[in-house]
Amino acid sequence: MSRAEGLRANSSQFTLEGVPFLILGGSIHYFRVPRAYWEDRLLKMKACGLNTLTTYVPWNLHEPERGTFNFQDQLDLKAYVTLAAEMGLWVILRPGPYICAEWDLGGLPSWLLQDKFMQLRTTYPGFVDAVNLYFDKLVSVIKPLMFEDGGPIIAVQVENEYGSYAKDEKYMPFIKDCLLSRGIKELLLTSDNWEGLRYGGMEGVLKTINLQRLSFGAIQYLADKQPQKPLMVMEYWSGWFDVWGEHHHVFHAEDMLAVVSEILERGVSINLYMFHGGTSFGFMNGAMDFGTYKPQVTSYDYDAPLSEAGDYTPKYQLLRNLFSQYHSEPLPEVPSSQKKKAYDPVVIQRHLSLWDSLHFTDKPHRSESPVNMENLPVNNNNGQSYGYTLYETTITSGGALNSKNNVRDRALVFVDRKCVGSFDYKTQELTLPDGKGERTLSLLVENCGRVNYGKALDEQRKGIVGDILLNHTPLRGFTTFCLDMKPGFMKRLMSSGQWKSDLRSAFIPGFFQARLFVDDPPRDTFIRLPGWGKGVVFINGQNLGRHWFIGPQHFLYLPGAWLRNGENQVNTMCSRFMQIIVFEEQKTDDKILFSESPDHGKTIDVYKLPFCTLL
Repeated sequence: MSRAEGLRANSSQFTLEGVPFLILGGSIHYFRVPRAYWEDRLLKMKACGLNTLTTYVPWNLHEPERGTFNFQDQLDLKAYVTLAAEMGLWVILRPGPYICAEWDLGGLPSWLLQDKFMQLRTTYPGFVDAVNLYFDKLVSVIKPLMFEDGGPIIAVQVENEYGSYAKDEKYMPFIKDCLLSRGIKELLLTSDNWEGLRYGGMEGVLKTINLQRLSFGAIQYLADKQPQKPLMVMEYWSGWFDVWGEHHHVFHAEDMLAVVSEILERGVSINLYMFHGGTSFGFMNGAMDFGTYKPQVTSYDYDAPLSEAGDYTPKYQLLRNLFSQYHSEPLPEVPSSQKKKAYDPVVIQRHLSLWDSLHFTDKPHRSESPVNMENLPVNNNNGQSYGYTLYETTITSGGALNSKNNVRDRALVFVDRKCVGSFDYKTQELTLPDGKGERTLSLLVENCGRVNYGKALDEQRKGIVGDILLNHTPLRGFTTFCLDMKPGFMKRLMSSGQWKSDLRSAFIPGFFQARLFVDDPPRDTFIRLPGWGKGVVFINGQNLGRHWFIGPQHFLYLPGAWLRNGENQVNTMCSRFMQIIVFEEQKTDDKILFSESPDHGKTIDVYKLPFCTLL
């Protein structure tokens, strides 16, 4: 089916199907929301008065191994965009290949970093070849969803905030051609912050701006850059993201509403980033590094109009009242909120030490020098992308152990499986105790998340990335175990007969198992782990994300939809037992708690942070 005219930017106002059109957009990432809840979140978006859904597309999820693509189940982009159309929403697609998004490596696959000469986001041949193969597949999925083919996609974004990176003047024309040459004919956009707008644009591609407050005459600056073109704030930051060890960012509803109101009064189109943040489940969070490495938390609540669990916030009602003024018809009824439940505490029943789990990993790799995780010969030679890596070697003396800042990002250090200290970016030297004969030195290294924004993308290899020195001599002869804790590993772990029930003999680091009794209907809940230290939580083998006592996040969102089924459950009539496993590095409690509401910790007003003005 072909339509006459899609979204156009031929004058100072957008037109759609030949009629003036104000974009009232909101971002919801399908990969951060359980598929069972997509419809609920989009209905709430429609009821708030928005007319356009925007979403990124994460390359590293859709092509986890080179040439192996996944657009099924949770990653069924076609189903998500089609559902938006059924809700009466238009769609602006932001396919990258780089997406930022506080997502590991900005959505780029880690296997790109196997090439030691790789130059990401440039026309470096190795990157160009990989992008072309990915876009061949991606465009075959999205092309039938374009407006001209009867679908809801009215615009496509070319890359993401490249003006802030700008390493290769040929790169953006290449990405533009990737879309055009594969038959994408809808309106093309770029998206940049105020600083990034200073770099040149491309013929036939509309510039948009990202901001949170109307400083520096940002809107007028955009207007001066492209006269007689419609203006759009592609990312109006409705809140902000969080990093471990700092406060939870909030953006007060009244402050946000004042800016959104002024933007709309000026006739400027807007996209709320985020309308609903969701969760960076598993190991997929990104990190910041503007001189200091700061990994982001699992929750992507973002202080958005819909909370991480899809609940209404004061921002939602204020925005709904505002957006209703831009509709001639009454807005749809607001869907009812989903009920939450504080399940009874569950007691740890069994445990398995890290050391006893190693034979469930892939075959260990032996090498003279340590090998970074991306270059380990695992996952069909695509390397290890996420999680932990254990490096072991033999030592014959104690003394000064120095990481030379080659540990990415944290490491627990063991001698004969007894913890003697840790490495991170601040702590790079520790003293090993003296001992007799040969002993085993082990370093359990965690990839805490690759940087997703800035100039350091090419330097995001993880694990041990260079020599570790003992008394100024490089260590050699390593055995390396990949602990990415994928579902296959967790399945082998859960079915093992080696679990121990005597908690007095529990060894850290290790895996701790409990069973949650769930009766129908299952409800959303929040896991709390007071008394625990740092680690990862799994429900029926599915990775919920990281926990760390330093906060600000003191919970993990557990969607009720994930409590419906699972091959590791025990069913009895209308109830079931679900397996919860905590991988713990530091300290344990004997129980796991649940709450009806999240604990975000101490807060800080994002309006007081000057960097949000410029980013």
